[in-house]
Amino acid sequence: MDNKSDPTNDIVDFYDSVADDYHLWYRDWESTLEREGLQLRRWLRPHGVEQVLDASCGPGTQSIALAQLGYTVTGADPSPRMLKRARRHASEHGVADKIAFVQAAFADLPEQVSGQYDAVITKGNAFPHLVTDAEIAHALGVFYNLLRPGGMVIVGMQDFEPFIEDRPRFIPGRVHDPELEEPQIITFDIWDWDDGPPLTVTVNSFIVSGKGDDYRVIKRPVVYRALTATEVQVAMLEAGFQDIEIIRDRLELVMIAHKVEE
Repeated sequence: MDNKSDPTNDIVDFYDSVADDYHLWYRDWESTLEREGLQLRRWLRPHGVEQVLDASCGPGTQSIALAQLGYTVTGADPSPRMLKRARRHASEHGVADKIAFVQAAFADLPEQVSGQYDAVITKGNAFPHLVTDAEIAHALGVFYNLLRPGGMVIVGMQDFEPFIEDRPRFIPGRVHDPELEEPQIITFDIWDWDDGPPLTVTVNSFIVSGKGDDYRVIKRPVVYRALTATEVQVAMLEAGFQDIEIIRDRLELVMIAHKVEE
């Protein structure tokens, strides 16, 4: 199959290409790790969660934080280079033996892992890579089947709702000022909107690095569906989830729902 005809391969190519630079989108990745752990523990603790599937683990931000808090974690991601980075981070943080990493996209999870998990999470804006209604329904069905009765799903993603009306193009990122002889690094995004349907946005991530008068630019595009809370809520209900809670945490939209008790 032609690599460019498969959206999953395009996403893997994107995350493979950004794996070494992923930390540049954070002010302080270690602080983010701690914050993610505290937030997730607050949501998981009242529900007796022990076994967690991190269905889009990326560099390990949530998986490592959860393992540090004593949860048994499976971390899945379709990008081999992201998984390599996640394994390295897990080793550096002393939790390599507490996380089982597997290479899998959402659709591949039934062949790579076996439930029943107490919780399935996906954060880091992986969920909006599902562009069609069918892809969204299938992924939520996979999550549902991997959960024990009463288990919970947590979907965290970019909150696109505030951007849909004005559809901004330029989204500022971060400026990492140089230390000693290191270059200055500047990140920002250019968003290209497509009315569809469905409404999508190609996020062109730029990294500008250099010093003095010598700078270079890297551009990496990837497509997201501009999902709203209502769209995700409806899809969750149709998948069989109940007790849906919608939380807006800074720029992130977090949807928490539960599988029906048997």
